[in-house]
Amino acid sequence: MANYSLEILENSFQSITLKEMDSVKLMNRTDSKYVFEVARLNEILDALKDQYRVLEVSGTRVSRYETLYYDTENFELFFKHLAGKSNRHKIRSRNYVESDLNFLEAKFKNNKKRTLKNRIKISEISNELHLDEKQSDFLINETGYEAARLLPKFWVNYHRITLVSLERNERCTIDLGMEFVNDDQVSDFSFLVILELKQDSATASPISELMKKLHIRSGGLSKYCLGVVSLNPTIKHNNFKPKLMLINKLRPNEKN
Repeated sequence: MANYSLEILENSFQSITLKEMDSVKLMNRTDSKYVFEVARLNEILDALKDQYRVLEVSGTRVSRYETLYYDTENFELFFKHLAGKSNRHKIRSRNYVESDLNFLEAKFKNNKKRTLKNRIKISEISNELHLDEKQSDFLINETGYEAARLLPKFWVNYHRITLVSLERNERCTIDLGMEFVNDDQVSDFSFLVILELKQDSATASPISELMKKLHIRSGGLSKYCLGVVSLNPTIKHNNFKPKLMLINKLRPNEKN
């Protein structure tokens, strides 16, 4: 991980277990995303320490995630997202490293801007989804895509902090140390933090109030789209360019 301390996470937050967190899975939810420099993370954690618990798995409060994203040969899912289409999907396999669990996951953004997620447990992550009947059936039922059409595009690896509200049915994920990897490229975004607030409905929250106070604006940012663009610079992404410029301004060497 990057060269910063998360001592506050160990010393100032109550913990919550995976089992205790079952009541706030929020598989049908609204999402709000915030992007900021990693240097601001400790300030934000300090402001939230009395209102949230932190997920602890196998003795660690900063979990490692390794995720393989899939798309069609011509990036159909990417271009649907870029065009702002409703009723769109993201498809990925994820390894929860500390838990030693693997899932095939399908996320669906409906025309009411709600995110629905479904998943199945798998023994290992596969590059060839069509070779597994269970995974093939899941994909056609959940997304309408035949597994044979879906190809592995790249990995996104990062560390995640999960905070759960003491009072509300809400949680947030904080992703840091992010890198995108394909066969011959690594794209480093470790300067960036993506905080995602997940709620039953978009209501006032200590997190949204804090972000407003710190002048960190809410705005959609798809890790998948960022990975596609950063690893495929020649792909058409005009709609994403303003967002990419804002992200790159957060790079330490871009500030002056």
